Amino acid sequence: MLDHIDLTKLIFGRLSWDAIPFHEPILLVTFGMVVLGGGAVLGLMTYFRVWGTLWRDWITSIDHKKIGIMYMILGLIMLMRGFADALMMRAQQAIAFGDNPGFLPPHHYDQVFTAHGVIMIFFVAMPLVTGLMNYVVPLQIGARDVAFPFLNNFSFWMTTFGAMLTMASLFVGEFARTGWLAYPPLSGILASPGVGVDYYIWSLQVAGVGTLLSGVNLIATIVKMRAPGMDMMKMPVFTWTALCTNVLIVAAFPILTAVLAMLSLDRVFDTNFFTNDMGGNAMMYVNLIWIWGHPEVYILILPLFGVFSEVVSTFSAKRLFGYTSMVYATVVITILSYLVWLHHFFTMGSGASVNSFFGITTMIISIPTGAKIFNWLFTMYRGRIRFELPMMWTMGFMVTFVIGGMTGVLLAVPPADFVLHNSLFLIAHFHNVIIGGVVFGVFAAINYWFPKAFGFKLDVFWGKCSFWFWLVGFWMAFMPLYVLGLMGVTRRMSQFQDPSLQIWFQIAAVGALLIAAGVGSMFMQFYVSFKRREQLRDVTGDPWNGRTLEWSTSSPPPDYNFAFTPRVHDNDTWADMKKNGYKRPLKGYTAIHMPKNTAAGFIISALSAAIGFCLIWHMWLGAAVVFVVMMAAIIIHTFNYKRDFYISAEEVTRTEEARTRLLESHV
Repeated sequence: MLDHIDLTKLIFGRLSWDAIPFHEPILLVTFGMVVLGGGAVLGLMTYFRVWGTLWRDWITSIDHKKIGIMYMILGLIMLMRGFADALMMRAQQAIAFGDNPGFLPPHHYDQVFTAHGVIMIFFVAMPLVTGLMNYVVPLQIGARDVAFPFLNNFSFWMTTFGAMLTMASLFVGEFARTGWLAYPPLSGILASPGVGVDYYIWSLQVAGVGTLLSGVNLIATIVKMRAPGMDMMKMPVFTWTALCTNVLIVAAFPILTAVLAMLSLDRVFDTNFFTNDMGGNAMMYVNLIWIWGHPEVYILILPLFGVFSEVVSTFSAKRLFGYTSMVYATVVITILSYLVWLHHFFTMGSGASVNSFFGITTMIISIPTGAKIFNWLFTMYRGRIRFELPMMWTMGFMVTFVIGGMTGVLLAVPPADFVLHNSLFLIAHFHNVIIGGVVFGVFAAINYWFPKAFGFKLDVFWGKCSFWFWLVGFWMAFMPLYVLGLMGVTRRMSQFQDPSLQIWFQIAAVGALLIAAGVGSMFMQFYVSFKRREQLRDVTGDPWNGRTLEWSTSSPPPDYNFAFTPRVHDNDTWADMKKNGYKRPLKGYTAIHMPKNTAAGFIISALSAAIGFCLIWHMWLGAAVVFVVMMAAIIIHTFNYKRDFYISAEEVTRTEEARTRLLESHV
């Protein structure tokens, strides 16, 4: 019997030299650039001897602030990859008319638009939003860290290794050619026998575990670790939106895990959950993926609604108008986001009554969103508005998002959706709300909290360049798609025959280039700000005259956040403390109990990704071995009882006295 076992197949499964895309010049050039760039970065890190610092202070860190920053860095790195895909699509569609096939063959183009969607949602928007919540929420509620610090580190590395699996598909094998939600039967084993869909499944399974655990962690943090006096209706609006978002994460992500597990069983073990025979039903997959997928878009946008609330209030120098209605609107959106998923497939044929119900709920969900817009406008009314960068991004959001929201209400009308479904109109709408809401919101947040995280403001000139390039570029890139959608042009096409359409795609390509200039300006802004950091230095810890607790700490905050846990009397806590003549305590410091760094999160996540890679390539022996090693690592970690330490009273005193001297020298 042992004579018949193919040892190579047992160890390497489907993996062979054929998996390396030697015949794809674009991929080979990309691979060469990645190797050169990666080699240069590794060489510089070795030259400057930062490996030890990187390992001790960042990779193994369980400080929520450092983990938040690492999430943001992950999101910005993956933004470059996702945006490169977008540029390729825009360029391909601008030139591929008539006899000109363009530069991307159809199978490659299909992978590009699938990877673009997956990366932008899972590995750009999610890490950026999660990073913001991780950094800001404990500071806003007066906590020293999150409820489960180790879990925080583990969640981050699971997300990162999920992203790495997606990136690996670029050079080893291929990615899915199914669109970002991988509907069967196209994602089934008969239509997609390669490894592309398996890469999709396992990168999302690994990252999904990280997201789910992060949701549990932040809910526990907000519910259990608020400062004395901060009841639920004294929480900052950003913290409220973070709470609602994480409730949605905990409710929605298990559905994604389950539906991808069932798809995987269909592909590997010939089960029939989503096949057309043996009792399966492909439409059940579409229902389940959208029961996760629609709450997901609210998971992305709700925290940014919180950001806009903080920004508008701060830069209008007045209390947020309608705080209570803002909280209720957030909760109503959270609940209603579960009652609208079917609007993604009105054309399924559910019948008039079902379509009517979901059309009406979709229109209803726009009401609390509209209430938020009016609250922000009323906050600005008669306020002393300062048009700093965060406020500019907020104004850009208001105009862009409202128009995107209106096209969404249009798509909520089933007869209109029957005409526009699967057209470029849908693509334009989706990008209108995601770019106008999530991306503009993240950029507002980066400009707003950057001085808190790094101790210096961001350069205004390059920030304004980025803003205007993004705003003008967005409208130039996506308004033509609205027009094309109304003409009936279908999405996901790599080549067109009608030459009259070409001008619209060329305008859209110019818009994409303007957005590229916006992205470049943002990285230039980071570089210039770093070079000019002494002129841009913030020594007060409160550069914007902020209103919530994070602005009461130094910039950047110490490891322990607060030497004394603050007492809260108002929902604009810091503004209330300043108004009442708050004075920082200058003595009486005690030792502070803090969690200790650990490498376990990184190691277990790396092993999880290795299992995912083995399962993608059917390397069953490798998967079993790595699984045993991973379980051993988990068990060993459970026996680690040295998980905490004390920051001595002397060290706290030194840190606080240094801040006192800094404040006195800049009075």
